[in-house]
Formats: sequence, C-alpha cells, structure tokens
Amino acid sequence: MRADHASYACGAALGFLGDLATGDPRRGHPVAAFGTAALAAERLLWRDHRGAGALYTALCAGGAAAGAALTARVVRALGPSRAAHTALTAAATWAVLGGTTLGREARAVGGALAAGDLDAARRRLPHLCGRDPQALDEQQIARAVVESVAENTSDAVVGALVWGAVAGVPGLVGFRAVNTLDAMVGHRSPRYRRFGWASARLDDLAGWPGARLTAVLAALAGPDPRGARRAWRRDGHRHPSPNAGPVEASFAGALGVRLGGTLAYGGRVEHRPVLNSGGRPVEAVDIERAVRLSRRVGALALGVSVAARLAVGALRPARTGLFPAARTGLFTAARPGVPVRAARAPHGALAHRARSLGAPGAAGGAYGQATARPSAAGRDRG
Repeated sequence: MRADHASYACGAALGFLGDLATGDPRRGHPVAAFGTAALAAERLLWRDHRGAGALYTALCAGGAAAGAALTARVVRALGPSRAAHTALTAAATWAVLGGTTLGREARAVGGALAAGDLDAARRRLPHLCGRDPQALDEQQIARAVVESVAENTSDAVVGALVWGAVAGVPGLVGFRAVNTLDAMVGHRSPRYRRFGWASARLDDLAGWPGARLTAVLAALAGPDPRGARRAWRRDGHRHPSPNAGPVEASFAGALGVRLGGTLAYGGRVEHRPVLNSGGRPVEAVDIERAVRLSRRVGALALGVSVAARLAVGALRPARTGLFPAARTGLFTAARPGVPVRAARAPHGALAHRARSLGAPGAAGGAYGQATARPSAAGRDRG
C-alpha cells in the first residue's frame, strides 16, 4: 500500500472528525477567504459574456486547485514523513466540509418553528438558502430546510470526499472552489446568466458523482430504502438541477415526505416538480430527521471514499510489481550493432545483482554488456 494513500485516509478521517467537533469558524474560514478573492476577481473580469465567465472560472477554480497541488508537492518534498501529509489532508478536509454547520443552521430554523417563532425562522433561513423567507409559511420553510439539507449534504460533504478520494488535497480544494463559484455566480439572473454559465456547468459536472453517491447512501441509511429508490427513479430526473434532483428525491422517499413545488427565489417565482408525490407535507419535526440522515450519509461517504482510496493503494503495487526488474532497466532490449545502454541505478538486492552482472569476468550477452552500477546521484526510493 502506498504511503500517500494511507496518509490520505488518516487525514480525511481526522478532518471529518474535526468538522464534527468544531464546525466552521465564524471568522477566518478559508472558504470565506476564497470567496473574497473570487469577488475581487469578478470585479476585474466581469463582462456579460460566456468567455469572460469561463476565464473567471478557470482562474479561480484552477488557481485554487493548483495552489493546493503545489502545497502538497512542497510538503512531500520536505521529507518522507507521513505526518505532514496527513496533517495537510486533515486541514484541507476540515476546511472544505460543512456538514456540522449545515446541521446546526437547519436545527436553528427547526427550533424556531417548534417554538412558534416564525419571524425568527425567517431570519435564520437565509443562512441555508437564497429563497425569499417573507413569502414562506411554516410548512414551506420546513420544506425549504429539508431540501437545503439534502442538496448541501451532496455539495458540502459527499462531493468533496469523492473528489478527495480521486485527487487528494487538490481534489478537495478544487471541488470546494467550483461549488463556491456556483453559489456566487451560477444564477440565472440578468447579471450572471452568461457570466456564470461556465461556473454552473462545471459545478454540474463536478457534482455528478457525489450526487449519485449521496442518493444511494440516503436510500441505504434512511428509514424507507424502497421509498427512496422509487422516488429517485421516478422523480429525480424531473428536477431542473441534474444533481439536486436525485438527492432531494432520494431524501424525500427515505423520509416519507413530499418535496418540490412552488418557491420564491432571487426575486422570481419557480414552479418545480413535486418529488415523492405520495409522501406527506413536510413538518418542523422532519428537519431533525433530515439532519440525522445527512449525518449518516456523511459518515458512510467517508467510509466509502477512504476504502476506495486504500483499495487503489493496495492494488497499484500488485499491478506494477509483476516485473520489477523491467522498471529498473536490467532487461534492456539490444539491437544489432548498438551497445546496450547502462541501466539506471537500482538499489538493495537488485543493486547487488546488477553489480555481479557488471563485474569483470561476468557472463557475456546483454547481461554482461550492461555495466549497471548504483549511481551516486540516484535517490534511494526503497
């Protein structure tokens, strides 16, 4: 098993636990710092044109991922210790995950609704979504919270873990950057209809695997797996968002509630398809049920992503270790009239074998001509 896969698994688990323990800080959050930088870039680059939006998306999201990749490379170059790479992964995982804060905000709205304080619930709702709270009654606020919990479980937890398993720290940071840009400019408003098009489409692409995994895990972890699968299969594709649809439908079926319908968002009214039409209307008590389901889905996603990463690390040596001598250059093909080039310095047992093959008086042929010796400049990689 490669060390970076094991250290990633440990770091991801530590970062997940860190988010459970602390949530997002009120000040100085790395995602907020990225948002400030993206806002400054928007002021410089905004044009009512898709090309300008694509450039903006490439610079912001690509710059964040490249910066994370450079940081990871520097950490590896400082030494072979796993501790530094584990710490970097843990910090990045903690920074990009938002499951604890998501549950905290949802519970705050649910508590206000349970206490009968509709005004307080309306004041807290903008922390979760961009809907107009003044246009919503108690049931509509509860529905909006459950829908936000479902969608953000995919965006703020599962999707990040999926891309972390695929690409490590750059995957974690890059996904979170793309998701943040979509939240900032990926709207169909007059200002962002063209400029935000690239951010929205990239977010759809990056969020696709995480959304499907979220829907699967919600069906597995929810109280009604069959209802979740049925609602996902029947209604998931009807949602205007290719990723929110499967997730919200699966949550609706798992919880036995009805989601979707008319909503006021960004100064306009939308009539979305009803998800799980056979379910009952959402109530305030369903917010806590949705938060608990979100927690279970996040824990399962961590297990799946870490297991996948470790499995890849375990399979790679088996796949590349079938012919270890071929990688060292000992078996270099010879052509008539062309001397065999000296192989690069192998080490350990292979180095001893190479010395014996290249020693004076050794047998002739390709082995005898290849005077392979450990290079003084070569780095021992084990």
